[in-house]
Order: sequence, then C-alpha cells, then structure tokens
Amino acid sequence: MRPYLSLPCVFLSVGLCTAQQIWDIWQTTWDRSSLFKQVSVSSPINFVSSGAIGSADIVVDDSVELQNIFGFGGTLTDSSALVLNNLKSKNRNAYNDLLNYLFSPTDGANAAGLSYIRIPLGASDFSSGTYNFDSVNGDTSFNNFNINNAPPYLFSVLTDIHNVNSQIKVHVLPWSPPGWMKNSGTMNGGSLNSNMLTPYATYLFKCLQGFRDHGITPYAISIQNEPRNSDTTYPTSTLTPAQEAQIGQALRSLMNNNGFGSVKIIAYDHNWDNAAYPVQVLQAAPNSFAGAAFHCYGGSVSQQDTFVNAFPNKEVYFTECAGTIGSDWWSDIKWYMDNIFIGALEHGSSTGLMWNIALDGNGNPRLPGAGSCDAGCRPIVTVNSDGSWSVNQEFYAMAHASKAIIPKDAGGPFGKRVRVNIGGSLSWALRVSAFVTRRNNPSDWLRYSLVVLNWDDQPNGSWNPTPVTTTIEFRGMQAKYTFPGASVTTLWWFAPGEASGLTNGTQLESSQIYADSGHENPVPIGSFKKEHD
Repeated sequence: MRPYLSLPCVFLSVGLCTAQQIWDIWQTTWDRSSLFKQVSVSSPINFVSSGAIGSADIVVDDSVELQNIFGFGGTLTDSSALVLNNLKSKNRNAYNDLLNYLFSPTDGANAAGLSYIRIPLGASDFSSGTYNFDSVNGDTSFNNFNINNAPPYLFSVLTDIHNVNSQIKVHVLPWSPPGWMKNSGTMNGGSLNSNMLTPYATYLFKCLQGFRDHGITPYAISIQNEPRNSDTTYPTSTLTPAQEAQIGQALRSLMNNNGFGSVKIIAYDHNWDNAAYPVQVLQAAPNSFAGAAFHCYGGSVSQQDTFVNAFPNKEVYFTECAGTIGSDWWSDIKWYMDNIFIGALEHGSSTGLMWNIALDGNGNPRLPGAGSCDAGCRPIVTVNSDGSWSVNQEFYAMAHASKAIIPKDAGGPFGKRVRVNIGGSLSWALRVSAFVTRRNNPSDWLRYSLVVLNWDDQPNGSWNPTPVTTTIEFRGMQAKYTFPGASVTTLWWFAPGEASGLTNGTQLESSQIYADSGHENPVPIGSFKKEHD
C-alpha cells in the first residue's frame, strides 16, 4: 500500500487537485496470470485536466449517493464448519492462513476482507444429520430448547472468524422448524401448522439468545430459507406471505422488548422470480421487516426491482448462489460480476453472498439422501484431504467487490455506492460499480473505489480478450487506465470529502439518497444533508 497525502487540498477555480492519484490496483485475469493480485505501479496514475475520452469513459458522480454496502461472503453451513474444523486439526497454519485470506479486513492486506456470513438455524442440506433445537413434541414453552444441539465446531469456527474480523455480520435463518410444529411431522418438506406461528416466533427468538450466549449477536435473522420450497429429501418448509408477516410481527415484539432491537428481520430469502412474495410480506408488516433477500436459482436480477419499487426505503440483500463443479472458470466470473457483485448492487442490494464457504473437491459432505446439488455445488473454498486448500472463481469475483468497500480505518464505516455512468464507443465492454468509503477522522480524505469487469473477450465472434483504454472522470478531472482484456479490476484513489465544504470549487448543497432500481433510474428515498464524517 502506497502512502497518500492527507493534507488539506487547495482547490483552484476549476476544482483541480493534483494529489488525487491511483496507486492501488487489484486484478484477476482470464488466463489466471493474475489472481486477485496487487498490480505494481511504478508511478501514480494522476487525475489531470479533462481531455479526449478513451474508448470507454467512466464518469463517477459522487454527488449522488446510493445504498450502503453491508458486505460480501457466504454461508457457514455445518458441512463448511466441519471441513474447516478438520483443516484446523490437520494443519493449523493453513487454517489460519485461509481465514485471514478470506476475512482479514486489514487495510492493504493480501486478503478479501469478507464481512457477511449466513448460518442455518438447525440442519440444512449440508449437515451430517437432521436436527433442530427442541425436538420435544408439544414443547411450546421451549423448556427443552438447546442451542448446543448444533455441532460444537460450528461455534468454534465462527468464533475464529470473528477473531479475524470483529466486524463480521452474522445472518441466521432456519431451513425448517422442528418437525412436530409442521403438518408433515418432519423437517423434510411440508409447512408450519397455522397454530404454531406465534410459538415459532418464540423458537426463533431463543435462537438469537443462544447465539448471544456464544458471544455472537446476529446482525439479522430471516424467518425461513426459501419459503416456497418443499423438498422431502432435506429440511425445507413452506410459508405463505401472510404467515411470514405474522411470525415477523411476533418476533419483532420479542426482540424489541428483550435487547435485540437492533437486529434486523429480513423477509423471503428465495429466488428472484417470485419477488411479489416479499412485497406482500411487507405490505402486511412494514414495521417488522428491514428488507428482503434474494437467491439466484430462478428468474433474473432485475426482478429485485419489484421489491425496490414497492418499498424504496427498505433494504435489499442478495444471500445465496452456488456454482456447479466443472463449469467454465472465466464464464462463471463474468456471470457472477454481471448478476451479483455488480448487478445485484445495481438493483438495490447491500450484500452479495455465495453458498457454502468451504467443502471438499466433490462438493461434500452433504446430508445423506439430500436431493439438492446433485451435480455438485462448488464452494468458495475447496479444502483437500491433505490439509491444503484453494479458492474458486466464486472467491475471485466477490473478493474484488469486497476489497472496494471494506473500511479504510479499523472499525470504520463500510463503503457506499455512488452513481457511475459509462460512455464511449466501447461503453458496452465494461461493467462498473463505484463506491465511496468514509473515514473515522472527518479531516481524512475519502476513498473512492471502482470495480470493473472487462468482458470484451470475443469482439469479432471469436476468442480475443481485448484491452479497453479508458478515461475515468471525477469532479471535473480525468485519469487514464487500460483495463486488460477479460479481467476484473478493483482500483481506488483518495479525495477530500465534505469537510472541505467544496466539490468542484462550489459549496455542497443538499443531496438525494437513493435506492437503486437499476443504475440508470435510481429511486429517491428522501432528502438529506451529507454528513461531515
């Protein structure tokens, strides 16, 4: 990490600030010659007076701030925790190196700084067996509730991750209620009985208490994973929107009255193609839910807009997608960037998560008999039996997004999206997100980041990764950079923030904050005065 000037910037009448420079660049290329690698820069890329634009022209408009980004990551299933715990037993150094590479938020570190984890409440299709936290039939007082029915390695690995990144956000949710609460009498398939809605809220509340007893207060909880899925081969359960709303109302009351008022309740947690479901949930219980979460297995990312347009003041989460073992490495990265780590954010999301954090090379272990992932779900990390590990394309895609938004300062704020547009004859060749990360000290310069996918890899219909010469426009200034053909790049620079009271030589005015319904048509969610922090 190169040092940068933090002295106050004296703006000229045209808003010049020659100290704005790009030193820090991280890159992944299609041929794997660079894999989330910091690019050595012999001299800085300076922002200078604007001139002719490049083949593509990235215009960063930091006067339009979009959604806060909460983080990127995956799901710590029981199977993931078991695989990681086994690695810890076999090769403690490799385990520590892996956790640091995944989760360390240290500025300038060779690490992704992943900061958001989902955890199943009870068994999922990636558990060694089927279990819940109270299997005593009719125990609606939950006198027999025991959070330690979860395997001990789950909390052990979670604690280790938290020790690496104390800002990790934990999002918990069940794959199924206990079987005795359901019409099927089993955790595999069926639906919650209508007379169990309020007791089930109590069950979920006790799950929150159980996690807190283990030293982890969850950031968020969802009522049910994939509430439209009833598969009899592994824990699943259906809920109607009205039922989910009722459970959410009862749970919200319990949380508010018992020290969990800051924990968010998230609706839905299922595919893009039924985005009307969370709309109905929040219409019935708008004050109980912070937002809705989506998965990638049906529909398209633009369908998140159904929820954003109905509830522009609520939050959007993208929480699950799994790759298939044996699929094409670069094609996967392009899809992930286009649909999740850039695309989902363009459509309002504040998170981007993949499925299992870690499995073996065959996508195991799985729950015996589970009918999901028969083709082999690829994890973020493959852990081998010899105690070695390797990260997959899921990691490289999300690492570039995560690197752009992790706090610059220890314990500081995460990044926020800002508006970005792309012009030029090759505007179609780049997919871009832009972010600003604020600082603990109001006088310190803000960090501005770009995440850029160059997917110009077949310009004439045949394979030919083509570099794109690009200009980057920022506050009336311009920098130039050529993005390699078929690559993902994260880069950043520093610039004065609101503390100077000036942008482009003029006094800052009140601005709009937006929930994006697509990068071209953001939806305003209220006027605000930019904070001086």
